[in-house]
Amino acid sequence: MTSALPRNIKARNNKQEPFWRLYFVFVVILVLVGVLIWKIFSLQISNNDFLQLQGNARTVRNDVLDAHRGIIMDRNGEPLAISTPVLSLWLNPKEVLQAPERWPEFFEGIEKEGINSEIFRNRIIANASREFLYIKRRIPPADAQKILDLKIPGVYSREEYRRYYPLGEVAAHIVGLTDADDAGQEGLELSYDDWLKGKPGSKQVLKDRRGGIIRDVKTIAVAEPGNNLELSIDSRIQTLTYKALKEEVTRRRAKSGTAIVLDAVTGEVLAMASQPSYNPNNRATVNKGEMRNRAIVDLLEPGSTVKTFTVTAALESGLFDTSSIIDTNPGSIRIDRTTIRDPVNYGLVSLEKIITKSSQVGASRLGLGMGEVPMLDVLSRVGFGQPIGSGFPGEASGILPSHERWSKADIASMAYGYGFQVSPLQLAQAYMIYANGGIKKPVSFLKHTQAVSGQRVVDEKIVRDVVSMLETVVDPKKGGTGTRAYLPFYRVAGKTGTAWYYDVAKGGYDNQKYISLFAGFIPVTEPRIVVVVTINEPQGEEYGGGQIAAPVFARIAAGAMRILNVPPDQITTPVLDLSLLDNTSGKDLGSGL
Repeated sequence: MTSALPRNIKARNNKQEPFWRLYFVFVVILVLVGVLIWKIFSLQISNNDFLQLQGNARTVRNDVLDAHRGIIMDRNGEPLAISTPVLSLWLNPKEVLQAPERWPEFFEGIEKEGINSEIFRNRIIANASREFLYIKRRIPPADAQKILDLKIPGVYSREEYRRYYPLGEVAAHIVGLTDADDAGQEGLELSYDDWLKGKPGSKQVLKDRRGGIIRDVKTIAVAEPGNNLELSIDSRIQTLTYKALKEEVTRRRAKSGTAIVLDAVTGEVLAMASQPSYNPNNRATVNKGEMRNRAIVDLLEPGSTVKTFTVTAALESGLFDTSSIIDTNPGSIRIDRTTIRDPVNYGLVSLEKIITKSSQVGASRLGLGMGEVPMLDVLSRVGFGQPIGSGFPGEASGILPSHERWSKADIASMAYGYGFQVSPLQLAQAYMIYANGGIKKPVSFLKHTQAVSGQRVVDEKIVRDVVSMLETVVDPKKGGTGTRAYLPFYRVAGKTGTAWYYDVAKGGYDNQKYISLFAGFIPVTEPRIVVVVTINEPQGEEYGGGQIAAPVFARIAAGAMRILNVPPDQITTPVLDLSLLDNTSGKDLGSGL
């Protein structure tokens, strides 16, 4: 009896265990359901905005929509600078480092694009904590696609624009170039950067965890392209000018050179070339020293091209007229401790012959006869020592002297082009005054759409007299210093110049180094273009402006007359006698400086 009771109780307990187990399971399920409901409520209602924001932060991105830069074109609509779509390759170092087995083919691919694989490998490792690193920017789409086709984890691309310059080195110094971020860096690209650059847009995209775009969500802001810029440049004349200048600089083994062509009526720059030049389409070969636009930035002493303004000042002073005779005997003049010489003794000369033969002694006597005030007045009125206002970066204003006391040597040297400095563009603008009958007009790199007004700075009759003298410089019958600038069937007016190079290191003039110049316009009857040519440090026996720069003027002027379809203004043409251009002709130097 005593042993039966425990067995019965045990039996009853065994029957009740399933109930308690079910109850426990039921409670657990209720708790789990409650937690699930609370979690759903929390996710969908109370924390929905926060969680949605966090999710978007990991999958939704705002991508920049690049805006292409405006087109730069010449006066005839020919492109000088355009933006073409390209691809920029980039990678996520974190992802790339997780796939080392793909590195060999990746590095093989980028080496074909000129990237040093060893250097780039070190860059990836050094930037292991970053999520963005450029591989190479602005690659032609076909080349970039070859690397993308490798499907290397972490390697991506983005569309950008690359600036392309159809004329290359021919117009490089005018147009300039942009930097890696497509911002203007040199030339008119820099001057008009705000006008040319576009306004980037943005769009919202959904990306996967590897950075790949799943779909576009929406456009936030539309990209606005930059404005186009129409220049005054004529690509045909620009190419002609560049070729003529480069050929002469190369032939003469000169250090550098410039050539400028202005529209004589409007002041528009039709062409401007500098040597040496550079190719803006190949940045790897660009030399900083070659990027300077020497025609605008560089300064030089203009030499005998200034005698045009000396004679103008002499006529304005009333102390001289076209019939005045100047005694240059014995072919030299001693001023203080300076001796100024002509190549030969010209004896008694008129103002015209001072221009024709480029007499240093004659110009010096004119300067000493009238003093420095009339000379400075004319030089200032034609624009020397003042900004041109072209808007070109780095434009030089030139230097006019302002001595408290003027020595006779100072006055004489200024009369034949020493003691002050001008830019080639300033010299071109000054000669444009004589092509316009005494009217000074502004210089412009932009195409004009309406008539341009100017300001009279020289009396019209004096201009006619001086222009008549300038014609004798080129006329073969007169035997002037610039007969190599002569053109059949066209009347040409111009002036040669040959200046010694001032060596800053030596603190004086180097009589073995020269600057050869020619400034003139054509046709005289109705001037159409003004051309200025400078050649720095030509090598060889010939170095005079009439020997070096005048032939470049002739080639440019002849080609421009054909391009612009300008009719001849001279029916009868004299026969060019090269014997008139002897060893002394074309050399218009002072000595003893």
